Amino acid sequence: MEIVNLNNPDQPGLIAPANEKVLQKDPGIFTVKIQKPDELNLILGQSHFIKTVEDLHEALVNAVPGIQFGLAFCESSGPCLVRASGTDPELVALAKTNTYALGAGHCFLILLKGAYPVNVLNAVKAVPEVCGIYCASANPVEVILAETEQGRGILGVIDGLKSQGIETEKDVGERKEFLRKIGYKLS
Repeated sequence: MEIVNLNNPDQPGLIAPANEKVLQKDPGIFTVKIQKPDELNLILGQSHFIKTVEDLHEALVNAVPGIQFGLAFCESSGPCLVRASGTDPELVALAKTNTYALGAGHCFLILLKGAYPVNVLNAVKAVPEVCGIYCASANPVEVILAETEQGRGILGVIDGLKSQGIETEKDVGERKEFLRKIGYKLS
């Protein structure tokens, strides 16, 4: 890996720190596919504190009493462990496995059974430690990661499949009918 030195006479305003390792070119970029059964929904996000696990757990059970979920969080300092919680042991185990595969500091993954992200997303976003959400989906998800000497970070996600066309009037009608059928819009 090539290290860029900012002590460059052509750019006199830039001063590198003592170790001169400011920019690392060509970090390793790769994807990790979230492994889950098709019927599960997921929320992938970024937070900033070990308290995330307990606060997300409380937010989920308060938003939807009786919710089935597993969540895991990648700690990014100290022992750098995957921390986890949930109401369904199988979902907790699956969340831990996927989150460990991601290995990106301070990311969290919530797997939901019998509930949808729309039911809990505002509660999740309201948790003070949550910095952002990458995706909330039942689709196949691939996470794009970069890895440097320091660690890993999430660059983005591929949520589902590539678009196959543009909605027609018939498609609009089917979409509206579907939303009413599942109870998310009034008849």
